[in-house]
Amino acid sequence: MKTIKLLFAFALSATLFTSCYTEVLVDDHNNNNISLNQLLGSYELWYVDINQTIGHGETPFLQIAFTMSFRNGTVFANNNLVGFGTQGNGYGIDVGSYQAYDMILDIYHDIDGYNTFDVYQIDNNTIELYNPFNDTSYFLHGYQRSTFDYDYVFYDNIHYFLQEYEAWEKTYTSQVGAINEFDNENYLQFLAGGNDSTFRSSQDTNIGNPDNIYWDYTGVYGVGDISNNMYLKTLTLDYDFFDNEFFELSVINDQRIELYHPSSGTFYEFTGRGYIQYLRESNAKGEITKKTTEPKKRKQKTEKKDNPRISNRS
Repeated sequence: MKTIKLLFAFALSATLFTSCYTEVLVDDHNNNNISLNQLLGSYELWYVDINQTIGHGETPFLQIAFTMSFRNGTVFANNNLVGFGTQGNGYGIDVGSYQAYDMILDIYHDIDGYNTFDVYQIDNNTIELYNPFNDTSYFLHGYQRSTFDYDYVFYDNIHYFLQEYEAWEKTYTSQVGAINEFDNENYLQFLAGGNDSTFRSSQDTNIGNPDNIYWDYTGVYGVGDISNNMYLKTLTLDYDFFDNEFFELSVINDQRIELYHPSSGTFYEFTGRGYIQYLRESNAKGEITKKTTEPKKRKQKTEKKDNPRISNRS
């Protein structure tokens, strides 16, 4: 995550990333009579608006990416929120190669292999990537790095950030604040997969390897917004045996968070242990079993719709 600063006024940020897509499909692939390579290179970053996706299929690497970039035959992606805005000078990591011709984009992904797309230019900074083999369209919005609001995307997706460490270790407890049950919890884990709302906690102490932590409790968690402050979130942990625990969540840096416990007045700091670069495997309960090449995917919040797009390929 870049050093926290407001790149835009908040209203402009909300406008940039709020999905207001109307299902308008353009017949012409390209409205400006420029080559596909020129179109892809006209913006440094292409933000993947996952909630605008049309169709019932899935292209895995587009499902996990926040941004894609196409630079001189190399595909870059920002798949993680740890390092978002600084990794690869803002482009993210090298994930494969591509060829662009006749409004067809062929991507050779390092993990997912070959995928091909028909490309449609929707407006001056929006393209549609239509995969004719799974009948699904992804919509990407173009930005330059200097004007892209990395902070807004980071905080709007902060629940994914919590999942990017194998465990969060309590490393600070304030002297102020009343004694409470949560004082005994020393490790937290937020699991990807499943319903994306499962957490675990442990009262173990001084565990060097997150794999060796004994998890005492598994429950449900939720992250919420606070009005007029995009940098502050709420975190609710559902403990059946001593009720819910409510916190105000703020991010100190890419590896440390602060949890303020209003009911006791206590401040806690947790440090991330075991960074996961977007690849993990989980079972049906959302429990991490082993690292793998199976990607951690973003969830589409909007209702899936049939795709009216018809491929023109022979």
